[in-house]
Order: sequence, then C-alpha cells, then structure tokens
Amino acid sequence: MNTPKIWFSLYDFSFDYKGLEPSFIDDSFAWSIEFEVNWQLVLVELNQYLKNNQPEAYFNTSMVNAENSWKTISIKWWDIEFRKRQCFFPKTMEIVRKYPEIISLSFNQLEPNGKILPHCGDTNAIYRCHLGLEVPASLPITGFRVREETRSWSNGKWLIFMDAYNHEAFNLSDQKRIIMVVDILRPEFQSHKRKVISVVLTSLFLQKRAEQLKFLYKIPHGMIRFVAFPLRPLAYLGMKMVNLFKVY
Repeated sequence: MNTPKIWFSLYDFSFDYKGLEPSFIDDSFAWSIEFEVNWQLVLVELNQYLKNNQPEAYFNTSMVNAENSWKTISIKWWDIEFRKRQCFFPKTMEIVRKYPEIISLSFNQLEPNGKILPHCGDTNAIYRCHLGLEVPASLPITGFRVREETRSWSNGKWLIFMDAYNHEAFNLSDQKRIIMVVDILRPEFQSHKRKVISVVLTSLFLQKRAEQLKFLYKIPHGMIRFVAFPLRPLAYLGMKMVNLFKVY
C-alpha cells in the first residue's frame, strides 16, 4: 500500500476521511504485547488512583448523548506530560517511556447507557488503541463501530483502529465501561511528528473555544484556516513550555 497523504479534520470540513486503510488493525506490536501482559497491573494502578480522584467529563459535550456520560483521565496528551498524575502510574509509565511512538495515553470511562456519538478523529497520522480494563458486556449491548464494522471490547485485549474514520461507542449496560486509550504515531509519519502535534493541538484548542463561544462553529471555513496558521507554532511551543515547567 502506498503511503497515504497526511490528513487533518481541521482542514477538511467534510469531516469524512476517505482513506484505504482498514478500519481495525489486527497486527501485534511490541508495545501492545507488553501492555496486554501487564494489563492487570495497569488496572490496579488505576483503581488505586480512583480511590481519591475522579475522572473529568470530556470537554466536547456535543459528542455524547448525555452530560457527563464520557469521562477521562489524561496521563499524556499529544506529548503534553501530566506528571502530577503520572506518579500514580509507575508501571504504566515504565512501559510508555520505552516507546516514543506513544504520543497520548488516557483512561476513558463510559457511563451506563452512555453513547459517544458518531464522529471522526483529528488525523490519519495515528492509530488509536483501546485496551479493555472493565468491560461489562459484549455486543450488542456494549461495543464500538468504525465505518461499517462493529466489535466488542474485551478485558486485557486491544482494539486498534483508524481514528480518522467515522466511529462511535456505546455502553447500554447498567455498569460503567473503562478502557485505556493510547495514540500511536504511525511509522510512515514519524518524520511529521511536530506537524501532527501542532495541528491537532490547534484543532483541540479551537474546539474548546467553540464549546465556550458557540458562534465560532458558524464562522467561515476559510477564516478557521487563517486563524489556525499562526496558532500552530504557538501550540507546539506551548506544549514544550508546559513540559519544561512541569505545569501538569
């Protein structure tokens, strides 16, 4: 397969990536094998953390069927290091630090009867990866769709998929569903890491502002491109400064 062109939802207002990659990636990788071997240790660290801390509702409320139904704990977010949380996850971080292709890691909680509505991701430059930690049920009650294919999560097993494609998640059980989410920079885009991070951080910054100022969703697409251009280097510099001064 030829290397695809790098794609960002920030610049494609159809929000519909038309790639040739498979929806799900069934290959194993060194990092995926190591996490599968140690998934119960990861869960122990998470449960210990949750004794005194709570996950936060995801900022984009338009992506869920009910308020506070999707909650997250960010540990590493597009190369922003959340060191104050990382200290609670020594085994998890020991694995993460072995693999520089891991640019994000978080824990994701979907409440009973919660749905993450159909959407596409920010870029085709990553694989998004879900590791089941507490999965209350399988299909058709709880599952995950990418394009036309729907699969179940399983405890201790990965679902690796193309985040740029249209996808959704649902948990129609009466228990919460918890997974670990990892973003892996695809090997063919390693040389574009700075661009990937700067564009996605800019996109997420604009999404957060739009959540606060709803009229921003209505501004012309050309204006978004115009605004995004100077924000990109600032976003990347901001990430570096945040890490340097250990803000998080």
